[in-house]
Amino acid sequence: MKPAEIYILNQEEPNKSILMHLQAVIRHALPTAELNYKWGMPCYYIDKRPICYMNSHKDYVDLGFWHSAHISNKFDAYLVNENRKIVKSLRYKKLEDVNDDILTAILQEIYLHKDKSFYKKL
Repeated sequence: MKPAEIYILNQEEPNKSILMHLQAVIRHALPTAELNYKWGMPCYYIDKRPICYMNSHKDYVDLGFWHSAHISNKFDAYLVNENRKIVKSLRYKKLEDVNDDILTAILQEIYLHKDKSFYKKL
């Protein structure tokens, strides 16, 4: 078993169920994405480029996107940046908070920009 999978299975509920669900949605939306373990958390890569990470906290799961500068403004209401310069994330406290349609749409946008810099050049 991969370290990223062990990380997911070792989480307490509801985070474990959230992470497993996110894993399924990501695999469906981005079938070529590879699950790795980097910086102490599960990260998805496409062609050796980081796409997103999943981080379990005490009260929530953070699904962070490095290419968030390229995500449409229409998703701003769903994304959290907490004064981070590059990364924005979706945050989930319970499984019911996960909106598969929103997540899939964001992943598809990220995929379109996967070869670009994390920073959006104006």
